[in-house]
Amino acid sequence: MPALTTHPLSLLQSLPPEWPVDLLPSIRAEIAQSPRKIVILDDDPTGTQTSKDLPILTHWSEEALCAELSGPYQAFFILTNSRSLPQPAACTLALEIGGNLRKSSEVTGVHYLLISRSDSTLRGHFPAEVDAMAQVTGKEGLPYLIVPFFLEGGRYTINDVHYVQEGDRLIPAALTPFAKDAAFGFSHSNLKEWVAEKTCGKINADTVTSITLEDIRCGGPHRVATILSGVQAGGACIVNSASYRDMEVLVTALLMVERNGKEFLYRTAASFVRTRVGLGHQSKLLSSQELKSSNRCGGLFIIGSYVLKTSLQLQALLANSDILAIEIKVGALLDPHTRDAEIELAAAEASAALIAGRDTVIYTSRTLVSADTAAKSLAIGRTVSDSLIAITRALKVQPRYLVAKGGITSSDVATKGLGVQRAMVLGQAMPGVPVWLLGPESHYPGMPYIIFPGNVGDNDALTLLQKKLQEATRTR
Repeated sequence: MPALTTHPLSLLQSLPPEWPVDLLPSIRAEIAQSPRKIVILDDDPTGTQTSKDLPILTHWSEEALCAELSGPYQAFFILTNSRSLPQPAACTLALEIGGNLRKSSEVTGVHYLLISRSDSTLRGHFPAEVDAMAQVTGKEGLPYLIVPFFLEGGRYTINDVHYVQEGDRLIPAALTPFAKDAAFGFSHSNLKEWVAEKTCGKINADTVTSITLEDIRCGGPHRVATILSGVQAGGACIVNSASYRDMEVLVTALLMVERNGKEFLYRTAASFVRTRVGLGHQSKLLSSQELKSSNRCGGLFIIGSYVLKTSLQLQALLANSDILAIEIKVGALLDPHTRDAEIELAAAEASAALIAGRDTVIYTSRTLVSADTAAKSLAIGRTVSDSLIAITRALKVQPRYLVAKGGITSSDVATKGLGVQRAMVLGQAMPGVPVWLLGPESHYPGMPYIIFPGNVGDNDALTLLQKKLQEATRTR
């Protein structure tokens, strides 16, 4: 199969039949008996998009980590938001969190398994931040396990090529706008070649191990366990996946080899996390009543994501609803002479609309402003995100509901705008759209907070969500 060929979605029907045995009950049973906690390092808040009833920490003091390691939950997330940082800062952060985790584990006597959860469209600081975490936790030299499959977002790996679903087509990841990201761009859709690209040739594509769909669906857990056992130190293994049953086979095999001491450095998307912590399909989405507060103010969307999918969703929302639109001009935010005025005007206009009961969307201007280096592009993003935080802090009233669109935006609004230190994953508002219940330390205690990833949903996704949230108002 050519690496850069698009395919109809019907390609999924041509694959071998899934492994016939439901493995989730045995996975859950083994997790329940394990003394280890599963710690998911999430480089933006969207990694919770397949989970439910698990805690999220947005800070990582030894005290907080000791409490979570000693607590009742088998797994928890640590929100690093490292995708918003330059690589050196992301690595420094990984060293800090890893050091605190190591010390907290020594204090509590509780061991842990680390998973680095990142973007299903292959963006992020790989392998640098994974290596930094390995260094400080004593895991240097372990092989990488790469699992970017994410069903809810239409991300599939087939014949070693990673695809992004767009409508009824499967597009090789390197042909999507995500591959042109100013900070995290890449040129290969074949994951073996992607690993070689990202490791700057340290790992040659020819040496990368591949677990095929035939291995998973025809050979089952024992075949996959045999392959995993043979992955060499310092190497890498990629996993082809097109369903959650594929994830069950993989996790069952991993549990088998872990009993014999085999370890990996995990770099995965959210679907692997769901299966590794023993969660099943979240068939029931949260209701409109579960997504809003009881006040009579307007609801608020904050949209910072600049990817094309988000822009198309925003365009549809503005065209198909009566929501009040407040555009923040990025050029004005980048000019120190006009930034404060732009922030104050937006906050005042939004506050007035919310108090009047008007649903409102605050969004950044859609023309992408970038720079000639990844560090400068991230700095621009930081200025824009800091401005959205300032607007959030300046609001005069709590919105009836709050939706933040984009990983960096939703993280910064939560941690810096709303003061969240610990939250719980309630579930999903839509497939791949997580909802947090904010903790008592936050500015809006007990409020549901909707995190809408920039790269999830059809063009009408924001419109449908806004209508669902309006229904919550009408049914009061």
